[in-house]
Amino acid sequence: MAEASDTGQAIAIGPRIVAAGGFDVLYREGMALIEDVAGYLDGEGRADSRILPREASFLYATESMRLTTRLMQLASWLLLQRAVNEGEISKENARSEKEKVKFSATPSERGGPGYEYLPDALRLYIDRGDRLFDRVMQFDQLERGRMPELDAGTVNGIADQLARLKAAFGRA
Repeated sequence: MAEASDTGQAIAIGPRIVAAGGFDVLYREGMALIEDVAGYLDGEGRADSRILPREASFLYATESMRLTTRLMQLASWLLLQRAVNEGEISKENARSEKEKVKFSATPSERGGPGYEYLPDALRLYIDRGDRLFDRVMQFDQLERGRMPELDAGTVNGIADQLARLKAAFGRA
């Protein structure tokens, strides 16, 4: 989505949204989640994992490793974007570096044998990590000047707000 400049040329508003305060909130939430998960896995989570049934114990190890990997990938993206926002690196350098960060696949459905035995706290962190991933992907698309894509049944706050603005101002 773009707005018109004084010269009549389209200006991408996605990068402006990313640079405006929304990123700061995402960054703080992301880094806080990373700290929370690390604290959980090193403390309470370790104790929780010891009392799990056998099938859930293996799944706990798998899911906690997936979550940790995903959060480290997100931290890389967030740190690169922060460096761009603070003028430490160029957008082009950041894009090049971001291309090197390959996000592991997010399962569209969680579950399987033993999933119901996983500690509630771990499942909550997995859900929060998935939501953070979705938001980062939306910001990444906006930063690149693209409208975030909607998955069927997914609420996309940024795209919804942009669509409302577009409808209000009658631009196609």
